[in-house]
Amino acid sequence: MPRRTEPLLLLIGKLVYTWSNTESLLIDVMELLMGVDKKVAIVTYLTLNTTRARLDLIERLSKLEHVPQATRDEVFSVVATMKAASKVRNKYSHSIFSFDESGDMDRTELLRIADFGPTLRYGKVEPIDEQELQRLSDAIQMLVATNREIHAFLAAQPRALPRSA
Repeated sequence: MPRRTEPLLLLIGKLVYTWSNTESLLIDVMELLMGVDKKVAIVTYLTLNTTRARLDLIERLSKLEHVPQATRDEVFSVVATMKAASKVRNKYSHSIFSFDESGDMDRTELLRIADFGPTLRYGKVEPIDEQELQRLSDAIQMLVATNREIHAFLAAQPRALPRSA
């Protein structure tokens, strides 16, 4: 296998796994913020079919008046980190890869359409270089840290948040 392709595939696999593992913790955050049992949180999570919708719900739930400010701040931090990491994850989940003459992956082409007035743009091409490999590694580490942050956050929470009157 060409020299850059195998490490890149390993990083993409780690990104997908780490993302999935971290995003699944949003079920527990929903359970806490909604004051419901796990089954209701799972149904809600699965009904919202995008990460963005799930993060928006969590962010909005944390803004309710009964949610303590410290909890709200922690949720905002997690949501901001996941939104930042989702850009890298989306790039590698929704791109095709181009190869150089030696068979090495050397570019991503984003499979996304952007409307700009009367014109369309699609297929944004970006090189896969050392800087991009580092960006991918950084996103993975950010997700690992966020995963731990969510676990610590959930462990520190009371069984249920106080409810407003």
